[in-house]
Amino acid sequence: MEFKIINQKGEEISKLSADDSIFGINPNFGVVRQAVLSEMTNMRQGTHSSKNRSLVNGGGKKPWKQKGRGVARAGTIRSPLWKGGGVVFGPTSHSYNHKLPRKISKLARRSVLSSKAAEGSIIIIDDLKLNTHKTKEFLSVLKTLGINQKKITLLSNDTNNLNLDFSVRNLKNVSLIDAKQSSTYDLIDCDILIIDKDSVDVLIETLKV
Repeated sequence: MEFKIINQKGEEISKLSADDSIFGINPNFGVVRQAVLSEMTNMRQGTHSSKNRSLVNGGGKKPWKQKGRGVARAGTIRSPLWKGGGVVFGPTSHSYNHKLPRKISKLARRSVLSSKAAEGSIIIIDDLKLNTHKTKEFLSVLKTLGINQKKITLLSNDTNNLNLDFSVRNLKNVSLIDAKQSSTYDLIDCDILIIDKDSVDVLIETLKV
C-alpha cells in the first residue's frame, strides 16, 4: 500500500510504502464488531448498586411481638415488603471487563486500517507540530486540507507535543490519540484518520503479525 505524505499546506512532499499486512488486508468485519463491543463493554464502570435488607440502616429491633396482635408477623422494619426496606435482587456493583484475545484485537485494528485505506480516508502528514497552542492555527490546517467539517481522529506518537494537545481540546469533532494506545473504536469512530509519519512505523510495529 502506497500513501502520499503531505505537509500542513496540503502539498505532497513524498510517498510512503506501508506494510500490506497492516493496511492492505481483506477486512474481517465480524472481528471488528467483536472488538468494538468488547471495548465499549470495558468502558462501563459497573458502579450501579442498591441496598438489600442487611445494608439498609436501622431495623435491628423486632417491631412487635410475634403473636397476639392479629397482624402479620414482622422481624424488621427494613423488610423488602416495607416502605424504606431493602431491595430484593437489586443491582450490585461488579466489573464488566471482557478480555479480548490479542490476535483478534490486532486483526480488528488491521481490518479497520485496511478499510479506511481502501476508502481513501487516511491522511499521512509529515509533521503535526504547531507554532502556537491556539485552536485557530490548527483549524486553519484542517480548512487547508478541506476536512474541517469532518469527524477526525489524530494519531500521534509525540507525547511532548503540547501545542497540538491544547489546540484540539476545544474542537468537538477532533480526537487526539496516542498511536501506541489506539483502539479499534478510536480508529473506526471517525470520517478521516490523520496519522503523522512517525506513527505509521509505530502502528506497523504494534500490529505486526
